[in-house]
Amino acid sequence: MGEDKALLKFNGFSSLSSYQYNRLKPYFKNIYLSSKVNKFDFPCKIILDKGEIYSPLIALKTILENIKSQKVFIITVDTPLVSIETINKLIKQSCDYHITVAKTQRLHSLTGVFSKSILNEITEMLNEDIHKIGFLLEKVNTNIITFEDDNEFINLNNPEDYKKALKLVSSLEI
Repeated sequence: MGEDKALLKFNGFSSLSSYQYNRLKPYFKNIYLSSKVNKFDFPCKIILDKGEIYSPLIALKTILENIKSQKVFIITVDTPLVSIETINKLIKQSCDYHITVAKTQRLHSLTGVFSKSILNEITEMLNEDIHKIGFLLEKVNTNIITFEDDNEFINLNNPEDYKKALKLVSSLEI
């Protein structure tokens, strides 16, 4: 993207982070933002990632170590169009699994429900310098739920995706 996606203005909000936080706030008891530093211009609870390595697996480990509940719903900041209905479906279908994630044409390995029970597997992987979430999904009891609407899971990786998401969000009620 060329800049910090979390800080991009989005749909009338000062940042993508603020947008995600505010749209999800009515539906969750606690919302935390995971980051290496506090870069946010609004009041929020932050879980600071440990270490200097940028790794989704390290972030996941830090989140699971810091939450009180046994399971947590996680969504990346750069997937702002995932609906509350989709989130509810992921949560409802996560009961008997360590991880439940979404899939459209591709796997969305950080949009789903994660159990604290996977902490040992994550620690083992990190000790072996393995940082791929996909490997973790193969190691534990994972439920992959398929969704049809690829636009709902648009990932803002470049300016074209950002512009497309802005158009889509203006036509949706999320």
